[in-house]
Amino acid sequence: MMNRYYTLEEAIARLPWLEEKFAVMVPVRNELAVRQEELIGLLRRRRNNGHSSSEEEIHACQQAVNRLTRDLQQHLKEVTDEGILVRDVGRGLVDFPSLREDREVHLCWLRGEETIAYWHETDAGFPGRQPL
Repeated sequence: MMNRYYTLEEAIARLPWLEEKFAVMVPVRNELAVRQEELIGLLRRRRNNGHSSSEEEIHACQQAVNRLTRDLQQHLKEVTDEGILVRDVGRGLVDFPSLREDREVHLCWLRGEETIAYWHETDAGFPGRQPL
């Protein structure tokens, strides 16, 4: 697949859609983290004392983890299929590949920012953000 490059205007136009995607993804990600911890606890208890955790409870928790993982992966795929790089789901940090002076850079946006006001080199990441 060829790299998609966003102009600043095109990237800004995607922000409302991204806000909607993160409004769905963040709660799924948070619930997934809780259910994963729950599953680890159930498995640990089973290992320590034989049968304190019922197999049905473990199975149900594993099914929930699997479902939430699939849901999160599907939402992430919808974003990445647009050529947008998701750096941190929890924070809502994304990069839009873009061209600046004929080289690839990333337009950087953090959920909650009103617009895209920063860019960075492809190897710099969030700490290397510079104002546009």
